[in-house]
Amino acid sequence: MSTLLRPAAAAALLLACNAHAADGAGLLRAADRYRVNDDNVQVEIQIDTFRSDGSADKQRRYTVFSQAGQRSLVLMRSPAERGQKVLMLGDDYWLLMPQTQRPMRITPTQKLLGDASTGDVATMRWAEDYTAEVAGDERCGDAACLRLELTGARKGVTYRRITLWIGATRHEPLHADLYVQSDKLAKQARFVMDRPSAPTQMTGMVLADQLANGRETRVNYLSRAPKAVPEAWLNPMYLARNPGLDE
Repeated sequence: MSTLLRPAAAAALLLACNAHAADGAGLLRAADRYRVNDDNVQVEIQIDTFRSDGSADKQRRYTVFSQAGQRSLVLMRSPAERGQKVLMLGDDYWLLMPQTQRPMRITPTQKLLGDASTGDVATMRWAEDYTAEVAGDERCGDAACLRLELTGARKGVTYRRITLWIGATRHEPLHADLYVQSDKLAKQARFVMDRPSAPTQMTGMVLADQLANGRETRVNYLSRAPKAVPEAWLNPMYLARNPGLDE
């Protein structure tokens, strides 16, 4: 038998839920700042893959221009991919090849290298794409941490939902479970900080899927600098007509 809440109790519950959601949003923004702390930023990224015995496998370099308003441009720097670009405008992703003049639609889950997808590299801020709620206090190793439950706020997100653990004091991201649209656990992420005891910046992200058998993909953030790119660079047709984009 259901029981109706009295108006005062219902109002208190609504306020508590709203405060919980607001806390989650603020905590997620705080965690994001360890990856990028500017609206418009240029990030140099190196992705390395490793075999199950720990030996190095492949390596690729990327320049990412993460811009305000859920927009990113990824330039591929390694000889095997040089000239290729990925443009993200909200829910829309395009791959631009140097020998074609037609941008190709892709999805954020399309693989770049190893377990790193286009969305893992193009998306630098989860607070823009997900709603967050505080799910509880936990222990992460020897330290206190908070568990956040993130839910995709738009259709073009890389993951349907994310369970994210952050430090209880400094709110640095620690690790995450990443779920695809079918709600299947796709992979797990572990975040690497510059100074684990007093972190100021994320230096890397280690990705492994459930079938990795000991293989790892490491996304290394080599450098960051404020950078606002020309608006033309965020137009897929301009990029297609200008394959030799002067960065």
